[in-house]
Formats: sequence, C-alpha cells, structure tokens
Amino acid sequence: MIQWVASTIDTKKELLLLIQVLQWALGLLIVVTSVLSAVFSYRARRSADPVLRGLNTARMNICMGLMLVFISLIQMIVFTGSTLRVVIGAIFQVLGLFNLFAGMRNQSHFNRMKRA
Repeated sequence: MIQWVASTIDTKKELLLLIQVLQWALGLLIVVTSVLSAVFSYRARRSADPVLRGLNTARMNICMGLMLVFISLIQMIVFTGSTLRVVIGAIFQVLGLFNLFAGMRNQSHFNRMKRA
C-alpha cells in the first residue's frame, strides 16, 4: 500500500507528511476507542439491570475490537519491515475482528431483549 501511495505522490516530503497524518489519526482513534471501552466497562459493572449490563458489555467489546483493529493497522501499514511486526499485526487484526463481531452479535441480542 505504501508503494502505491509513494508512486502517486511526487515528493518524499509529501509522503512523510501523509504517514504522519495517518499515525496521528490512528493514534487518536485508538485513544477514543480505549476511553469509550473504559466508560462502557464502568457502566456495565455499575448496572443493576442485566439487560443494560449486557448492552454496555457488548458496546465495550465493539470499542475494544475497533481499538485492536486500529492497532493492527498501525503495525501493518505505517511501519514497514519486520515479519514479526506483520504477524503481531495479523494476530491483533483477528482478535479485534472477533471482538467486534461478538460485540455486534451480543448488542443485537440484548437490544431484542430490551424491546420485549
């Protein structure tokens, strides 16, 4: 991906600027999803209603899954080189996607329970 972007950008300075913007954007997304994950975890632990507890836990899983996906994107896209970095990024990607889809499934389940 970096090679494709590098072929479309004229100067090395523009490429470095693009990579820095990508790093900052992914870093900001990681911080936001991490904070949201902590907030939903706190709400789930304090909730007395089991349906609200399940909804907040599902939202926490969604945020945690997105955070892991963003971490894996940083590992795979921004940094180049090491095979170990790509393997760790792939592991984070799989764990993140699993968490994301499990959270989405649980959220739909608890939303149905809340409506009933």
